[in-house]
Amino acid sequence: MSCRAQILDNLCFVAIARPRRALAVVLLAIVLAACSDTPDELGSPPSADGALTIAVAGDVHFEGPLRNRLADPTKSLASLAPMLAEADLAVINLETSIGTSGTPEPKRWRFQAPPSALTALAAAGVDVVTMANNHAKDFGDLGLAESLAAAADAEAKDPPLSVVGVGADLTEAFAPAIREVRGTTVAFIGAHSADDPKADPTGHWAATEGKPGVAVVQDDLGPLIDTIRKTSLVADAVVVFMHWGIQGESCPSKSQRATARALADAGATAVVGAHAHRLQGAGVMNGMYVAYGLGNFVWAWPGSNSGVLTLTLLEGRVVSDSWAPAVIGKDGLPSAAQGQEAERLASAFAQLRDCTDLTELD
Repeated sequence: MSCRAQILDNLCFVAIARPRRALAVVLLAIVLAACSDTPDELGSPPSADGALTIAVAGDVHFEGPLRNRLADPTKSLASLAPMLAEADLAVINLETSIGTSGTPEPKRWRFQAPPSALTALAAAGVDVVTMANNHAKDFGDLGLAESLAAAADAEAKDPPLSVVGVGADLTEAFAPAIREVRGTTVAFIGAHSADDPKADPTGHWAATEGKPGVAVVQDDLGPLIDTIRKTSLVADAVVVFMHWGIQGESCPSKSQRATARALADAGATAVVGAHAHRLQGAGVMNGMYVAYGLGNFVWAWPGSNSGVLTLTLLEGRVVSDSWAPAVIGKDGLPSAAQGQEAERLASAFAQLRDCTDLTELD
């Protein structure tokens, strides 16, 4: 297949999966104009104009004391802006159904927040959220339909907020959100593959070719691998947010490690994760950056360690990382650690790498 034909096929995949994302059409014109059919240039990524930064944080919901904050969504998460706004892009894991109705699922924990939650996140500086997790369909099919409608509205606003990891069918659930920063194209993908589904079964939530749902890769990494490979042909960097592992564990599971290796082989730039409600180690595997677990971020669980991981990307790879530790207060919001406490928490986060298969970033 020629360069033009291969890139056209993959850009059409992005445009069809997320038809509201006009950037895919712009990228198509740019890439096809510059594309040569010589073998040496096949699949070569476009050159980046410079470094960019991505802030990544963990689990967010709006339960308990956090719900009342949505009375004024443009200000409800204002304290997060200093943690997120300095980065070019910010992404979190949104662990809640978005809507006001639906039928509660027969599970222990069920979370739901109104569409104003997306407004609050966008106002705080979040650019992309993944809903590929075990709370996206807490309020059934109707709840998911409301979530998808709210996501479409959020992406059409200024500033836009993109939602990944859920969709009207399999293709849309796995489709990436694509952002461009100073000539560098970054794609974000969300997927769910927790090791403890018996504790909170959500396998039946998986999106299929004919059914809305979640981007689930519990038993089959194929759709995710395929998406990464296609997306890597049209983006300088591919960041995957995995909802994986075992709740309460500070070390990655065997499944997490195997999945990370598969995603590295597929061409992902970075894989970040959540679900354990605990921090897990971060580092490098086969040239890909991995942060196994980012814990809670905005969560009605006071006292838990939190923080923001900032990755610096240059020419399609992670060249530096920075961990800003925080602690969640009684209001459910993280407060940045200071002084000796910050040093202690940063050191503790670095030590979590000891029980992983990762190496320190050079």
